[in-house]
Amino acid sequence: MAPVFAHGRLRLYLLKLLDEAPRHGYEIIRQLEERFQGLYAPSAGTVYPRLAKLEAEGLVTHATEGGRKVYSITDAGRAELADRQGELAELELEIGESVAALAADIREDVRGAAGDLRREMREAALRARAGNGAGGGPGGAEAFTDYFAGAREELRRAKEEWKEQARRAKEESRRARQSWKDAGRELERLLDRFRDEVRDTARDHGVTADQLAEVRAHLTEAAAGIGAVLSRGRGRKE
Repeated sequence: MAPVFAHGRLRLYLLKLLDEAPRHGYEIIRQLEERFQGLYAPSAGTVYPRLAKLEAEGLVTHATEGGRKVYSITDAGRAELADRQGELAELELEIGESVAALAADIREDVRGAAGDLRREMREAALRARAGNGAGGGPGGAEAFTDYFAGAREELRRAKEEWKEQARRAKEESRRARQSWKDAGRELERLLDRFRDEVRDTARDHGVTADQLAEVRAHLTEAAAGIGAVLSRGRGRKE
């Protein structure tokens, strides 16, 4: 299966979690596990080296409380997080997709287990019949009945687990899509507000040809910068 976090994405999500509240490493791992509906939890060997790297870069800091390092985001970390808001919205969608993929893997495991159980049940039935035919008495049939009941219960539990994971994956995917839509609407509101403010200023003070040329240059530069942020790839280091 492909990595849960694409290159550079875990770094970004650690900043997001620390922007919400200071946390120690174990709490970060539990938060990630909760975010993935219990389907995935990074190891300490994955999280702590990245926290150390973020601290070396000045993006997070830590204080020792009760023998534990509690990490907090710095102003520089908040600046990077703000600079990557578009990427963060994309990451939320990726997490939803990862949860769905993990649930699909579980579904395949359940299907495989169900197939194995059916095969074992058929083989057990054949053995029970053979035992009875050879004078094995009713004991073989009783043993098969007990085995069948246990196997059926195991299969039922596996199916219930898959249904629950599928439900969680669907809900996570819905939340991720909603988060992306909310970010898009907020961007539209910001652009509308910017346009209205510029229009009001121009109406109040007027615009000369020289000012128009200068404003056009500023708008071109701003549009290029915003476009670069929104289309930024995954080249950040993890």
